[in-house]
Amino acid sequence: MRVTLRVKRSDAAGSAPARWDQFEVEAEPTDRVLDCLHAVQWYQDGTLGFRRSCGHGVCGSDAMLINGRNRLACKVLIQDVPQPIVIEPMRGFRVLKDLVVDMDEFFAKYRAVKPYLIADEPAPERERLQRPQERERFDDTTKCILCGACTTSCPSFWANKEYLGPAAIVQAHRFIFDSRDQGKAQRTAILNDKSGVWRCRTIFNCTEACPRGINVTKAIGEVKKLLLKMGRRG
Repeated sequence: MRVTLRVKRSDAAGSAPARWDQFEVEAEPTDRVLDCLHAVQWYQDGTLGFRRSCGHGVCGSDAMLINGRNRLACKVLIQDVPQPIVIEPMRGFRVLKDLVVDMDEFFAKYRAVKPYLIADEPAPERERLQRPQERERFDDTTKCILCGACTTSCPSFWANKEYLGPAAIVQAHRFIFDSRDQGKAQRTAILNDKSGVWRCRTIFNCTEACPRGINVTKAIGEVKKLLLKMGRRG
């Protein structure tokens, strides 16, 4: 079948205004949007810029706006989207080139919430044990692949770039509710900041955008409840 792509293009140096280019490629209904982008880059326009790595929905590097929704290009089948397929870079990030965005600040916020196990006592001879019920408490938020789809679908993030954003809060949730972790006080102090969880307006865009099916809004709500229980409110 013939597939039409409309791709928003921009120059890396920002010397020219953004433009829309249209391409037509041959594809099977079960091919993915990523396959079509490869066909364009390999056979029609080698200057087309986009990120990809694993191609199997694990790395999250090919997140982009597809027909108005944040999706992973490697997971969206041609048969599931109407044509023309309109492809844009994720909103809210500075565009470096075409579909490639600058994610430095995104990862800086991820690092700010201390996304690693904090334990003050000496390491045990074997692993730190945890009951299945304790693991289930934060199992959903372990699925995050840091693609940025949730954060760049969030109006609060669009309005204020200082906001930590859903992805960083999801990462904090994963460790705050880990029974083995002892960094709750440090993380909650960061999350209780004016740019922390209280900027969330419970719009649910983040949950809808997550390619891993994480209930992001619920996780943010659980962090808010914990802060209130601790007597903190902005």
